[in-house]
Order: sequence, then C-alpha cells, then structure tokens
Amino acid sequence: MAARKQPTYVLDSFAILAYLGAEAGKPRVEELLIQASASRSRICLSVINLGEVAYIVERERGLPQVHETLALIDQLPVDVLPAPREAVLAAAHIKAGHSLAYADAFAAAAAQALDAVLVTGDPEFESLNGMLRLEKI
Repeated sequence: MAARKQPTYVLDSFAILAYLGAEAGKPRVEELLIQASASRSRICLSVINLGEVAYIVERERGLPQVHETLALIDQLPVDVLPAPREAVLAAAHIKAGHSLAYADAFAAAAAQALDAVLVTGDPEFESLNGMLRLEKI
C-alpha cells in the first residue's frame, strides 16, 4: 500500500504575523505548526514573504524587533523557500492576471508549485479561488 502524501501548507505573511501577534488566525497556524513539528505535515514560507514580514515588523516596531522575529521564525518547523527564476516568473504571471500584492503572488506560486494549501486571512487571495486551495484563518 502506498504511503499517503503528507499535507503541505504555505503560509503568507498575514498568517505568520497573525501567529506572532496573537491575532485571530493564531490558533489555526499554531495547530499547523504542531502538526509539522510531529512530521504530520509540511509548512512552507516563501523567502519573499519572509522579507515582507521583516519590513512590516521593522516599520511597526523597529529594527531590533525584526532580529527577534526572524530568530523566532528560524526556530519554527517552517521551510523557507528560495525565489529562483521559476518562482519569480510564476509569481509575475499570477500578479499580471490578478489584483493582489506582488509578495502575495509568491505565496500563491509556491502553493501551486507544491500542490499545497495556502493559509491566509488576506481577502486579496479570493480572486485566486479555483486556481489553488485556500484556507482562510
């Protein structure tokens, strides 16, 4: 009998910030991170979305808090995905056809490439409904 494929989730910056800031979506993100810690799922984050988290934290709380935030993220069971040429072009294609932020297009492209569920609370992703699997937090 073939092994069941492990579920994969892509977090966008909204999901990470909800988790870090104890906002409304935190319980679900926390649940996913617990599953990933137990090797029951895989959690991914585009390096572009990591950069988005960094600039938002710096803008709102200052540079010292960015270092603390990045250190915390590094301890999470999250695979930070690079942005090679293929990912950049896939994100550009998504951005060209939809009204969403460029960084969000990287999360969408990662979810498509990995056949993953995109976890977000950002309403901009609703325009991609049908193109990928979304989980609203």
